[in-house]
Amino acid sequence: MPLTEISSGGPPKDGIPSIDEPRFESVAKARGWLTGPAPVIALSVNDEARAYPLAILIWHEIVNDTVGNLPVVVTFCPLCNSALVYERTLDNVVSDFGTTGNLRNSDLVMYDRQTESWWQQASGEAIVGQYAGRFLRQVPAQIVSLADFQADYPGGRVLSRDTGLDRSYGTNPYLGYDRADNPPFLFDGEIDGRLPPKERVVTVQIGDDAVAFPYSELARTGVAQEVVGGRTVVVLWAPGTASPLDLRDAIGRDVGAAGAFDPSVEGRTLTFERRGGPDAVIMDRETGSSWSITGVATGGPLAGTRLIPVAHANPFWFAWAAFVPATRIWAADP
Repeated sequence: MPLTEISSGGPPKDGIPSIDEPRFESVAKARGWLTGPAPVIALSVNDEARAYPLAILIWHEIVNDTVGNLPVVVTFCPLCNSALVYERTLDNVVSDFGTTGNLRNSDLVMYDRQTESWWQQASGEAIVGQYAGRFLRQVPAQIVSLADFQADYPGGRVLSRDTGLDRSYGTNPYLGYDRADNPPFLFDGEIDGRLPPKERVVTVQIGDDAVAFPYSELARTGVAQEVVGGRTVVVLWAPGTASPLDLRDAIGRDVGAAGAFDPSVEGRTLTFERRGGPDAVIMDRETGSSWSITGVATGGPLAGTRLIPVAHANPFWFAWAAFVPATRIWAADP
């Protein structure tokens, strides 16, 4: 990788400090400062569920945590709107991650404190140092509203503002950044014109096959079912989640939320569709069960069943296309 692709993002190394000793609180307590539409990174590992508000992550970008006995690094790059979680055990050593202060294609470049290797947040690949060429293992997670997290993970915990650091949690330092007419910050690459640069997309990559599902298309149907890398994947979309990069208070307009899942339940592949008018719900055709945005059956014969999540990302299109230019773009039927 040419080092000329890396540029300074402004702050120095660790100038945007990671959260290394995260504290958590109940959803009820978090609702004291966050409204229902507030976007969070929802993560569930071994029946332990945690939510990481983007109102906090926007100031720190990295949380080193252990969930369900699995050491993970929870990351968010505001410039690319990419929220990704990775395992942080490398060669039987638990690594801790921080921010280098550098960017590549506008995306966060992290480093591990054990070897000082540099890692690309968007791909989980080490691009400089001892681990160059190695990849972190991605852990499925998704951006949803706090209300959706509360509904589907009633015992879940929420990252607390008690971080030991003084930041204006709940405010957005990137005011209006996700406007379609606002160009990407510190991006020198070519813009893939197949979609608007800041179109939100769900991206799924399996092997050499990658597909982007634009939010604008998903909003029309609520559901996309596609074969990616030989594997059937269903992507669900629903309104009700706010943008963290719009208004000053970090809870902006409704941009919706999405998640990717394996549609197989008990050995059969379900077919999903959105039914109804203003209060439309996602249902499967085979049993008539209703499903939430986090892949939980909320009613019908399969009530309580959880779909197996598929690792995916929810970035702006320009950032994903810069790293995976051969991506196919899904479109709803006319």
